[in-house]
Amino acid sequence: MDLALAASLAALALIDSTSFGTLLIPVWLLLAPGRVRAGRMLAYLATIAVFYFAVGLLIAVGAATFIDDIGALLDTRPALWTQLVLGIGLLVLSFRFDSKKQHGEGGRVARWRERALGVDAAEGAGATRTRSSVLPLMGLALAAATIEVATMLPYLAAIGLVTSAGIGAAGITLTMAGYCLVMVLPALVLLAARLVARGAVEPLLKRINDWMVKHAASTTGWVLGIVGFLVARDAAWRLGLFELLLNR
Repeated sequence: MDLALAASLAALALIDSTSFGTLLIPVWLLLAPGRVRAGRMLAYLATIAVFYFAVGLLIAVGAATFIDDIGALLDTRPALWTQLVLGIGLLVLSFRFDSKKQHGEGGRVARWRERALGVDAAEGAGATRTRSSVLPLMGLALAAATIEVATMLPYLAAIGLVTSAGIGAAGITLTMAGYCLVMVLPALVLLAARLVARGAVEPLLKRINDWMVKHAASTTGWVLGIVGFLVARDAAWRLGLFELLLNR
């Protein structure tokens, strides 16, 4: 795997790390009153990561079955120009999303916050209830991840880059696992910080929460823009357009 591909995958994973299920719900759980249960948070994040990994591997393996045909097709200049136009189109489309237009997102976010905190509050009812509350928390993770399947554009872009890189089944598996680990890494860092420095971290968590809730409607826009840029950059690189510009 070359450095450009690794950098693109890391960028896409970090974009995925700021989604509703991978960051906003964890922030809500970390802001809940009382002591943070690290095991429960880890169970939530592990459920998200495993779900993404399973879906990604299923798609990647399916594509890898026809990798020779797909690779040969994607390496043709018409396909690369189509990829370039698609990337530019996504970038242009991203500017049509207005952060001031909520389109009902506020109500949906409020419902999810209530559900997340409702699940988290279950642990206050005693030790037996605490152990059983891990399952509803995992169910919340699966629900959030399932809803995001329809909009996992960064992940789909990453799968496309991985399957066309010719790194084999083992390489694809390890790469997808690494992607999912990077995807939940910011939430893990916030969890660790919350455990060791609650007073210092809570203001940051509140700012993250306020920003994400305020910009819930425009998140799709900037995701489209970044993914469009990466898709267009990959096509331009393989078409040799950068070399043409440098040699002029």
